[in-house]
Amino acid sequence: METLIKHKDAVNTWMERFGVKFGIYKHGVFNEQLFPFDSVPRVISHDEWTVLEKGLIQRCNALNAFLRDIYNEKKIVKDGVIPEEFVYSSKGYFVECEGITPAKGIFAHIAGIDLVQAKDGTWYILEDNLRIPSGASYPMIARNITRKVSPETFANNHVADNRNYSDLLKEMMDYVNDGRGINVILTPGRYNSAFFEHSYLAEKSGAVLAFPGDLIVEDDMLFYKDISGEKMRVGAVYRRVSDEYMDPLTFEESSVLGVPNIMQIYAKGNVAIVNGIGNGVADDKGIYYFVPKMIKYYLNEEPILKNAPTYLPYFEEDKKYVLENLSKLVIKDVSEAGGYGVVFGRDLDAEHLKEMYDLVDKEPRRWIAQEVIDFKDLEIIENGEYVERKADLRAFVLTGKETKVWKSGLTRFSRNPNSFVVNSSQGGGFKDTWVMED
Repeated sequence: METLIKHKDAVNTWMERFGVKFGIYKHGVFNEQLFPFDSVPRVISHDEWTVLEKGLIQRCNALNAFLRDIYNEKKIVKDGVIPEEFVYSSKGYFVECEGITPAKGIFAHIAGIDLVQAKDGTWYILEDNLRIPSGASYPMIARNITRKVSPETFANNHVADNRNYSDLLKEMMDYVNDGRGINVILTPGRYNSAFFEHSYLAEKSGAVLAFPGDLIVEDDMLFYKDISGEKMRVGAVYRRVSDEYMDPLTFEESSVLGVPNIMQIYAKGNVAIVNGIGNGVADDKGIYYFVPKMIKYYLNEEPILKNAPTYLPYFEEDKKYVLENLSKLVIKDVSEAGGYGVVFGRDLDAEHLKEMYDLVDKEPRRWIAQEVIDFKDLEIIENGEYVERKADLRAFVLTGKETKVWKSGLTRFSRNPNSFVVNSSQGGGFKDTWVMED
């Protein structure tokens, strides 16, 4: 215990020195804070990881097939697997992406898949993040610092080395780049919540960190202009800018974060954008309901990993069940993220339960409902003692020439003993994820 406390304190001290922070806007004010690290690792056995890996690859391959299909032939809609209205009413669906097939046919190059493990050991997928999933940098740097402050930790344990994330990222970007030019990571800037990650991944992968205004479109090509004014052609952009701000001539015209005319050359196949524009239709919390059907439809396989038991009020039968059981379910707003818009029916008094009832009844497409999974508690150290807290796992899946799962992940935990919400924006912490080699 004493050793673990020392490691925890040392890693957090070094992370603060390195500026390993995340920022959040609250009430119009930007605040940066440390993402607290806990030194008790989550341990995943080799055999358990083998199953997770296969299931995650399967899921991401199906999601990529769905995105290619929905923006082109739309077979899954025509065959009645997913209701047409449901797809096109999604806030993540962009009509501007109709008919576009990105470089190498890949939409979701980097997926952050959130899972929880129930107390019986069953893993459930809670959410698919296919737009701008963040968080890989935190376990990367925490592991590197731990190696410095406690080299014996990994000498004495057969843990898969997680230092290859930047190699996987570069390998994927080079594949979709196809030799057209340099790789860049486009950041919205210093006051973005994940700016540390943008700069860290650029450094580790050898990509150029580009700020708004550094990229320009000329002659149907994308260029990076450095401080001296020299221009270099760009072949792949790992964008950390939301879809709607990527091109002011196509989407939000007031945006100063994106690149005018980038959509034009993206549609022509002259630049790869990581992740693809319009991916939000596939990580809509409502579309999540249909992913097991996608796996069967596109891959002709049974899903390896389970969705959390989910109900879609869009369907009358599900709506009836949800309204009758609101007090037992978790209700999620499909357009929210970061732990926001999640309501546990058991926490509502009669008045607020009635309000939620009316909202679901009036706007059924806006909500999904899930059974409460009593997911596994993990030990953390708090005030010099071991305590248990709820924790999830964000697995990172990269798709280039092949689909690969990083042998690590972001394990987030709630610091509130009464909360199931683990997001950093909600005050959570994180710990290392050990995937065992044998």
